[in-house]
Amino acid sequence: MAKLTLRRYDDSILRKKASPIEAITPEIERLAADMIETMIHANGVGLAGPQIGQLLRIFIIRDEIMEAGGEYVLGPPEVIINPTLSNPSEEKVSMVEGCLSLPGLYVEITRPKKIHMRYMNLKGEWIEEFLDDFRARVTMHENDHLNGVLSIDRIDKRERKKVEPNLLAIKKKYHP
Repeated sequence: MAKLTLRRYDDSILRKKASPIEAITPEIERLAADMIETMIHANGVGLAGPQIGQLLRIFIIRDEIMEAGGEYVLGPPEVIINPTLSNPSEEKVSMVEGCLSLPGLYVEITRPKKIHMRYMNLKGEWIEEFLDDFRARVTMHENDHLNGVLSIDRIDKRERKKVEPNLLAIKKKYHP
């Protein structure tokens, strides 16, 4: 499988809105497999189409699962196609988030604790589920990518000013 090139901060594609996937084709199946490989290789818990230069409404997530011994591990990758998020909970939770497109940058983001998602899987089946905690957060983060939104857009101006040197360093490293 081919490892795809990750797009980093200041790549204009990260600011564009992705288009719906019209059909599950062998090309889409191949893209999903390549995205899974790329995400795992980069030690990510999620990866969206725009992050690998594809303006398509697809992302991969890995949920946290608790093992019998009480330790959290990452579950198997799941392919999410054409997601629609709705009914965010009033209850919010703050947590530090990283992003494969913003390497080395971690910012505290406040998001709803729970959200509803309707999406298609690789078999073309529509699925609806209520998400909470880590699964909800990763889903909202990846869904933001489909809409041209980065985690740094969700922090206040003061925090943004603090991370500006990090952003400049990423820009310089990946877009000299």
